[in-house]
Amino acid sequence: MKRILTGIIAIAGAAALLSTSITSCNNAGDQSAKAAADSTVTAGAIVYFNLDRVIDEYDMANDLRSVAETKINSINQEVNRRGSKLEKDIKTFQDKINKGLMTQSVAEVQSRKLQEQKNNFDQYAAQKQQEIIEEQQVMMNQIADAIKTYVDEFNAVKGYAMILTTQGEILPAPVVVADPSLDITDELLEGLNAAYVKSKSENKE
Repeated sequence: MKRILTGIIAIAGAAALLSTSITSCNNAGDQSAKAAADSTVTAGAIVYFNLDRVIDEYDMANDLRSVAETKINSINQEVNRRGSKLEKDIKTFQDKINKGLMTQSVAEVQSRKLQEQKNNFDQYAAQKQQEIIEEQQVMMNQIADAIKTYVDEFNAVKGYAMILTTQGEILPAPVVVADPSLDITDELLEGLNAAYVKSKSENKE
């Protein structure tokens, strides 16, 4: 039974991982110029943004995360349903053996069937885990590409010498200490979300 539960836990673990994961559908286009309008940091400066905040507050990421979580919950429910059924079948078989309700020959046949079912379940759970991992990787690649594309266009207007990204609440790396005026997170979020709203509107036309 440990192997059965391991398959289920693996899927759940991938789901949890994925619940922090995000994706992108359209590049951020010409919104960089609008986002640049109110900056007080001069060209040539080294600036940074908080990646955690971008991930948490990017409207497109939140929308797509919700869709992904729904899909993963559905996968988990099906994996758990199959695992519970198999566990119940094995328990019923063991009870009958313990009570002497099966001949040895029947028990051997039934045992082989249950082992085959367990092997099939293990393969199914591993397949679903791999699907979740692959989907997570694709989404991470998409969001990274969307942010990088937007930042390139954003900086074509700004002309900063360098844009760093930092994440985490405890000694965020690589920026441990910095002048708050160099934090362009709000500006990037404003532009990213404006571009997302525009892309949704265009896709509806």
